[in-house]
Amino acid sequence: MASVEVMNADSDMRQCIEDCLACHRVCMETLTYCLGKGGKHAEARHLRLLMDCAEICQTSANFMLRDSELHSRTCFACSEVCGRCAESCAQMGEDVVMKACADMCTQCSDSCWRMGGGVMSQTPNPEAAQRAADLPA
Repeated sequence: MASVEVMNADSDMRQCIEDCLACHRVCMETLTYCLGKGGKHAEARHLRLLMDCAEICQTSANFMLRDSELHSRTCFACSEVCGRCAESCAQMGEDVVMKACADMCTQCSDSCWRMGGGVMSQTPNPEAAQRAADLPA
């Protein structure tokens, strides 16, 4: 018989996969909406965030679906990207489509944060960390 902890972990992962797939879909739909709307909705930074969010959500879902031992890393990154995308969408004002995207991104960010353990669970490659630290802000 499976322990409650294992069953909860499976349930948390299933929920995170569902959130990632839903967020991917919503971001892709919102991207199309923003391109059609134009103006501030179609600014490059905002569109890049929507594309980044959709891509990392799909990637994170794939890592979890194949039970990759590195899924916590993609979930950690996904949480950050979704959070930034949510902020960008929320800045678009009282637009119902943008609010729905911001809400979904926030939900996915929270779910991925939990799945990623809230912090990087593995120490990153020290050389890669140094290269990242040396990049201009």
